[in-house]
Amino acid sequence: MNKNELKKILKPLIKECIREVIFEEGALSSVVSEVVKGMGQPLVEARPPTTKKQVARYETDEEAKLRLDERKAKMMEAIGTDAYNGINLFEGTTPAPAASNNAHSPLDNTDPRDPGVDISSIMGKSSAIWSKMVGK
Repeated sequence: MNKNELKKILKPLIKECIREVIFEEGALSSVVSEVVKGMGQPLVEARPPTTKKQVARYETDEEAKLRLDERKAKMMEAIGTDAYNGINLFEGTTPAPAASNNAHSPLDNTDPRDPGVDISSIMGKSSAIWSKMVGK
């Protein structure tokens, strides 16, 4: 008997024995339960906590400006008005944009107050080109 003939005879027998041990004797269920025990705590979906910045976006522009001015005044008091000869360090400053968690966004690290590029004149100035492209 050569190697291939022996393989043809033994392979189905070994498959059947393994299947019997795994399913009928419960080896698979014990392996799964051990894996689950080893994982520790169950996986739970967690939502990030709501921050003050997320709540603050519902306030009006005037309220936001008042809060910002109050904050700047408190900072100047903490520094001391005489520390820089009475110069307001925060005059003309705006807050830095909040860091985004979405690195795949094309507008990541872009100031939300940025007006962007005006594209309103594209159709007006080149209407002849657009009408040729459309086929009119």
